[in-house]
Amino acid sequence: MRITNATRDHAAAIAGIYNEGIEDRLATLETEPRSAEERAEWLAARDARHPVLIALDGDGTVLGWGSLNTFNPRVAYDHVVDFSVYVGRAHRGRGVGNALLGALEERARALGYHKMVLAAFPFNSAGMRLYERHGFRTVGVYHEQGLLDGQWVDTIVMEKLLSG
Repeated sequence: MRITNATRDHAAAIAGIYNEGIEDRLATLETEPRSAEERAEWLAARDARHPVLIALDGDGTVLGWGSLNTFNPRVAYDHVVDFSVYVGRAHRGRGVGNALLGALEERARALGYHKMVLAAFPFNSAGMRLYERHGFRTVGVYHEQGLLDGQWVDTIVMEKLLSG
């Protein structure tokens, strides 16, 4: 497996993996599928401090993707970054998420971020294990944060300090 920067050529694969995440209802409050065109525009709008990384197998198949995302546009938050990690259904449980999150942490440090944050579903046990294994700690719960398929869902807020 190789981790590299995503390009416009990867937009369709990124959209497909994201859409699996939307359908599975385990990782996002998003409910509408994304198109390759929309993901290509999303990629084009990103800056150097907010990269998208992909995990590729030896044949060049995109196994998963991760991104560093703006936490808050206020200047005081310039050293805090939100992140996303999505792994294709067929490749889950094989260390792809672990590799992507490790690469995102390295990139975040190189870019000068002090802290990484996320909001996760407490019922996504694989995701929770991944974040905890990487040293993220729970700092709170947003109760009934979103309405998903007619049900209110909580999100757990987690963080990891990258520098001491």
